[in-house]
Amino acid sequence: MAEPARTGWRPLRVAVVGAGPAGIYAAEALAGQDDVPVAVDLVDRLPTPFGLVRHGIAPDHVKMRALRETLHHTLDHERVRFVGNVEIGTDLSLDELRRHVDAVVYTYGAAGDRRLGVPGEELPGSLAATDVVAWYCGHPDADRARVEEAVLRARDVVVVGVGNVALDVARVLARSPAELDPTEMPQHVLDTLAAAPVERVTVLGRRGPAQATFTTQELRELGHLARATVLVSPRDLDDPGNEALAAADRHVARNLAALQGFTENLPVDGWTTVHLQFHARPVRLLGTDRVTGVEVERTTVDEDGRAVGTGETYTLPADLVVRSVGYRGHPLPGLPLDAGTVPHQAGRVLRDGVPSTGEYVAGWIKRGPTGVVGTNKHDARETVGSLLADAASGVLVPRGDEDWVDTLVARGGRPVLLADWRAIDAAEIALGAAHGRARTTLHDRESLLAAVRSAAAAAEG
Repeated sequence: MAEPARTGWRPLRVAVVGAGPAGIYAAEALAGQDDVPVAVDLVDRLPTPFGLVRHGIAPDHVKMRALRETLHHTLDHERVRFVGNVEIGTDLSLDELRRHVDAVVYTYGAAGDRRLGVPGEELPGSLAATDVVAWYCGHPDADRARVEEAVLRARDVVVVGVGNVALDVARVLARSPAELDPTEMPQHVLDTLAAAPVERVTVLGRRGPAQATFTTQELRELGHLARATVLVSPRDLDDPGNEALAAADRHVARNLAALQGFTENLPVDGWTTVHLQFHARPVRLLGTDRVTGVEVERTTVDEDGRAVGTGETYTLPADLVVRSVGYRGHPLPGLPLDAGTVPHQAGRVLRDGVPSTGEYVAGWIKRGPTGVVGTNKHDARETVGSLLADAASGVLVPRGDEDWVDTLVARGGRPVLLADWRAIDAAEIALGAAHGRARTTLHDRESLLAAVRSAAAAAEG
């Protein structure tokens, strides 16, 4: 049921579509100012908030995932209402939403994956990192059967990409069951990873180590796995321009130092190996009925920083290939999209090159999948600044007074409000406690909604 309608005042009604970090930071910036009275609806298609903090940060990164406790303060704000389990464009059209609120801020992220564009990419055993991450984080939309079938066959894994997500995937697949057991992963994920026969994980970077985008912290973490050894060939670090690049960029210098340390490692009997290979781009995935290997071409980096093939090739065995070469935004019905982002001017959505009254954008769907979680705070403030300026100048005009959540409920919708999310949160904590963990993620939508119904029945009983 919808929460009681606000009476006695008429704040600016703003719907923020997407309850990940970008959306929560936008709601925080709106609710935390006093120049313009606001009422913010934080809308998400999932029954749960936090976006990639919940479904993107690897579960073995406990401290990073704890960021949700900070984000939760915004959900508790009296000017903010969380409305989950509502998909704009399906449960409610964008036009309907816009008729009920004064402004909309789109912050739904960039959840699509980019392709390698090589032959064999469609073979079974070839997955996007988005698929694997969604699975081990317990995302309701994860293709559990497809991922688990691939992981349970995976003795040799090739991960394409040298960003943090690629290292997350490599690290999770290389960790021992004892290391993963305390995490929030769903039990079926822990069971699958414990049964997976992974012996070798090879991470391919198409350019040199100085051009890798992973952070030094992520890189160093690979060196502290309980039963895995990181291998790097000295040949891959022997780039003439590395010294100059390291002198100009401390991040590059730290990465190169960490990689240099790995060149001294040797394989350990019975341990998984994680081999970081640079100047290596896949040109073809091998196999007939499923992936059996990857044909790799050695590259050099040209003056413009691009990978250029040398013609020298070699083959890596692979039962599982995971591409981690970037995210891209997907269209929301009725919203313009250009090359994976919404066209905008200082956060104001542009339609046919002209700012569209009452429409704004923030986060990855605004700027593309770049930066860290905290980057979204500055980005959201810019967008909210534009919105508040438009409100102060009279550009935003009040629309209807009817509560769109009541409209949705009347037609059979099942929005998840803050009290409902608290019931889900409590159910996950209880499930985790039963296994000696702080939390276990409920991974499917029906289980999440069942926790809501159970709490409601207990309250009525």
